[in-house]
Amino acid sequence: MAEDDDVVLADGPWTHRQVAANGARFHVVEAGEGPLVLLLHGFPMFWWTWRRQLSALAEAGYRAVAMDLRGYGGSDKTPRGYDPFTLSGDVAGVVRSLGSATATLVGHGWGGLLGWTTAVLESRTVAGLVVLSAPHPRRMRAAVAADRRQLAASSYVLGYQRPWVPERKLTADGSAEVETLLRTWSAAEHWLDPDTVARYRRAMQIEAVAHCSLEYHRWAVRSLFRPDGMRFARRMQTPISRPVLQLHGARDPVILPSSAAGSGQYVTGPYSWSTVSGAGHFPHEETPDAVTAALLHWLSS
Repeated sequence: MAEDDDVVLADGPWTHRQVAANGARFHVVEAGEGPLVLLLHGFPMFWWTWRRQLSALAEAGYRAVAMDLRGYGGSDKTPRGYDPFTLSGDVAGVVRSLGSATATLVGHGWGGLLGWTTAVLESRTVAGLVVLSAPHPRRMRAAVAADRRQLAASSYVLGYQRPWVPERKLTADGSAEVETLLRTWSAAEHWLDPDTVARYRRAMQIEAVAHCSLEYHRWAVRSLFRPDGMRFARRMQTPISRPVLQLHGARDPVILPSSAAGSGQYVTGPYSWSTVSGAGHFPHEETPDAVTAALLHWLSS
């Protein structure tokens, strides 16, 4: 990873290290001391997407840790293991490797989906859950089936089912496609300064990241009528008893707010839902102050 160190090992008021969990090694970035808050990024990002929240959480008295998910950044790029059962085991294993019995999970996009699934499959590890831009998996399945607008917005996932062609597109021309996704999925582009764009494009250029990141999408579609997918859908009927905060960009063009709303039917613990004004699919990047304030308020309460 030496040639990618300046991307993955970005300097800041935090510490980089590797931890072993669930049969793999994961790159984590941590700051502060106190109750553990584990930050889970989405696609097409990596841990750096949480840079502002890392500092704010540390200053507020929390131990904030952002991890690179399996297949991303400085974490292992394994040939398999991109199903929610394995990935939830990754999250729970990282919590234990950090020396904690539980953590509050904060997830965006695919990281949010892992938050939902970990709260069910590894419930004893989860003290609370904050989800951005990610409906509960069963709510998302229902929305795609019932809403033509959501089906159209999710159509890119079908293109990702082809072998190798999507990988080539993600890495061509210095990963220009990553910039296109970031701009298209945002409500406004003010946050996409040249350094931010360059960092996300270079992170996708790391060997095997494009392929691994697409394996998340492939499992989600290909498992729909397989026994493992049906078993996952049944397991996700289990209600979540932990406190949950769900935030969603009011102008998200990828996961429509109407698709995310209603996820609270799977939560029996304290539940809060809020849309973030002026934000698209990346509210923690597009409106970082609003998201950080909501997160800190919820944690303190």
